[in-house]
Amino acid sequence: MYTCMSEPSTAEQREALILQHLPQVRLIARRIHENLPDRVSIDDLISSGTIGLIAAIDNFDPTMNVKLKTYAEYRIRGAILDSLRELDWAPRQKRKMGRQIESAIASAEQRLGRSPTEEEIAEELAIPLVEYHQRLVDTEGLQLADLEVSGEADDAGFSLLKYVSSPEEDSPARLLERSELERLVALAIDRIPKPERTVLSLYYHEELNLREIADVMDLHLSRISQLKTQAILRLRTALEARWPGRRDI
Repeated sequence: MYTCMSEPSTAEQREALILQHLPQVRLIARRIHENLPDRVSIDDLISSGTIGLIAAIDNFDPTMNVKLKTYAEYRIRGAILDSLRELDWAPRQKRKMGRQIESAIASAEQRLGRSPTEEEIAEELAIPLVEYHQRLVDTEGLQLADLEVSGEADDAGFSLLKYVSSPEEDSPARLLERSELERLVALAIDRIPKPERTVLSLYYHEELNLREIADVMDLHLSRISQLKTQAILRLRTALEARWPGRRDI
């Protein structure tokens, strides 16, 4: 990798390029922030993302057949995720809680032979339904980036799969891996309750935020948050047994 940029060649051009890509930092930071507790400052995410942007510009190698904007996105997201790990925004107890819910979903599904209802998951956890709903709220954000990652992740926990050059991306092994993962995710989505499927579709496919989804489905914002968290935990549980190399967040 080059130790200096091929573009820009001067300090003024470098600064102009940073300013040009700052909207990309803000966009990525906002999308990540939507999944985080309110106590996490979006300004802190933007600051960390800006550091990632500067690193991307300073280390960009155009001979790698990757656009600067694409490479910058990877470095921006990586810097933001690194900052969140340093802040320990997801305490160990909450991570443990998320794993307990996944385990309860898996146990109930095996016992019932179908996707369990919320009441059945709560029963598996031996807690009231109200407490289970609160746990879903408490674990919101733990799924950050988990479903976006396939293939081997780097030290920052982020996959380079979609940033590799075209020949590698089109290799039979990559195509088979991607196809199989898509098939497994599709099967898992088909098994979850319709309201949760709707939330996932509106959030990931239509790119609506949680408040907009609440308006569309005529449900309270907190309920939409619960459904999204529960849906992702169901998918994580389904992929756990069927996709090797799954990483914990």
